[in-house]
Amino acid sequence: MKPRTRRGVGRPTIADVAKRAGVGAITVSRALREPDRVSVELRRQISAAVEELGYVPDSNARALASARADVIGVLIPSLTNNVFAEVVRGIYDGLGDSNLQVLLGDTHYSGMEEERLLRVFLGQRPSALIVSGIDQTPGARALLETAGCPVVQIMETGSDPVDMLVGFSHFDGGKAVTRHMLEAGYRRIGFIGARMDPRSQRRLAGYRAAMEEARQFDSRLITTTSQPSSVTLGRELFRDALARVPTLDAVFCNNDDLALGVLFECNRAALAVPAKIGIAGFNDLEMMKVAFPSITSVKTHRYRIGRQAVDMARAAMGGERPEQRVVDVGFHLEIRESTSRSF
Repeated sequence: MKPRTRRGVGRPTIADVAKRAGVGAITVSRALREPDRVSVELRRQISAAVEELGYVPDSNARALASARADVIGVLIPSLTNNVFAEVVRGIYDGLGDSNLQVLLGDTHYSGMEEERLLRVFLGQRPSALIVSGIDQTPGARALLETAGCPVVQIMETGSDPVDMLVGFSHFDGGKAVTRHMLEAGYRRIGFIGARMDPRSQRRLAGYRAAMEEARQFDSRLITTTSQPSSVTLGRELFRDALARVPTLDAVFCNNDDLALGVLFECNRAALAVPAKIGIAGFNDLEMMKVAFPSITSVKTHRYRIGRQAVDMARAAMGGERPEQRVVDVGFHLEIRESTSRSF
């Protein structure tokens, strides 16, 4: 490899790269921004010139020239929640063949923090935005509607997206798992929920609808808290639920952390699962499959949601908006030992 040629003054420019590669500056720009539009041989020439000169593209100048930065802004409620980690992995994998970068923000389940971050992100003039949920504040909704770039809301379905939407119905998921437990013979089915953000509220609504249809609903069966979810909290909430309703024979937890805590407490209290207590969770994290007994859960396609959101955003950026603005990827009920009384 040739040693890098250093200019006497200042940074190498795109004109320097073009001169070294023997092509026009427009060709260099195209090769850097859209390599698929340039022949393999030209890409090699330009890459060699870039390497020799130590050229670094000026992202600010490019943003001014194109009116948009090569950035997709992504807002999620938590950077530590495994549910959203899978979504983010799908997003990054969907950008692997592009020059686009991810600008990632954590809203901490706060509508006001989401609104604040949107203002920060929009100041960077992103090429697209991917935002969790459909329950934005009026201010955040207005910001998204006037963003001037493709917007994809994720993890939900609904009839009134800002632009595009990909996810699933939390209500239907909650209803499906509750119906399964009723069909398995459980009747005093409790609901245990933590944090109770809008998605959790919709799961609770699905649970209630199924219980009311079966004429088994009792408000005393519901145990919720605004505290952040954890395995330890699952144990505590189950104790509270059982103390209030000793005839409880099953619990639907609004996430898998809580369900695992319930299982641990059942083991501690010598309550046989599933004979005495049935347990179901939501999201189907890996631990549900390997727990003993294994735990029934609603499998959500989180990686697929992230990947599809990127595909929709990139298509819209290229002027090809999808005919289907709302994509429901569905869910799958993974029935396991914790609700199978034959176990």
